Amino acid sequence: MSKSLYDTLQISENASSDEIKKAYRKLARKYHPDINKDPGAEEKFKEINAAYEVLSDENKKAQYDRFGDAMFGGQNFHDFSRAQGSNVNLDDILSSIFGQGGFGAGSSGSFSFGGGKGAGGKSGGMFGSSWDNFGFGGFDEPNLDVQESIQIPFESAALGGSYHYSGRSGSFDIKIPLGLKNGETIRLKGKGNSQNGRSGDLLLKVQVLDSKEYERDGDDLYKNIDIPLKTALFGGKVALSTLDKEVTLTIPPNTKNNQKFRIKGKGIKNRKSGVMGDLYVRANIILPSLDSLSPELQKMLQEQL
Repeated sequence: MSKSLYDTLQISENASSDEIKKAYRKLARKYHPDINKDPGAEEKFKEINAAYEVLSDENKKAQYDRFGDAMFGGQNFHDFSRAQGSNVNLDDILSSIFGQGGFGAGSSGSFSFGGGKGAGGKSGGMFGSSWDNFGFGGFDEPNLDVQESIQIPFESAALGGSYHYSGRSGSFDIKIPLGLKNGETIRLKGKGNSQNGRSGDLLLKVQVLDSKEYERDGDDLYKNIDIPLKTALFGGKVALSTLDKEVTLTIPPNTKNNQKFRIKGKGIKNRKSGVMGDLYVRANIILPSLDSLSPELQKMLQEQL
């Protein structure tokens, strides 16, 4: 038995009430005529609303599950809707199919699919003309999420740690995941606004502060290191600090200014793959002051260079 209302919401016939509601919200946002200007979006929006009003009502859903598309004369719902014409009120038609009272019966208000206008003169339907009526918590439900921005030190973002939040949602410590990138959002479940037993989430958009020492490129880090001229010319070893510990870097003879060295696995750990990035070090050759050199050495350099 064909049951095209489920196809309209892109769900299976065994979908739970939560799955039905979730699918409806997703599709209604996509096809709302105030947002989607494609031809046919408004008609699609009407079909989505009609399908949801049937499948979200226990009695109407039971009737539809029993008889399927036979209730639409054997047509799938898309063809049935198109056959009514753009100026026909689907509410009146479906009321005669599923019983008097229409889709507004037993709910918060009337439901109209006709070509009527909402506030502001735009295509209205059940939700009026404004996209703001949607909210992002769902239709006819307040958006209880709280959105704020925070600033995190570079090292805390790279290594993880703790951050003390103090804002609209209260004052408490939160955990910073390692490898956090600039612009990412931390979601704290249930830390948003509360109403009628429901709680939203706290969404913290992160700004990672610049580091005086490091530059970041993905999971790799870059930094400069000062190398004395003698070490650059003849080679040697220098101490190098990384994010987690100090290491010894071997400098080969004849190292040039801005020459780059790779220290494997000393970058930032990728949270998804668990793979460590690398640290790239750029040599900054430090020239000695001429006054610190003996006259003999100065003369030799002038002759040899």
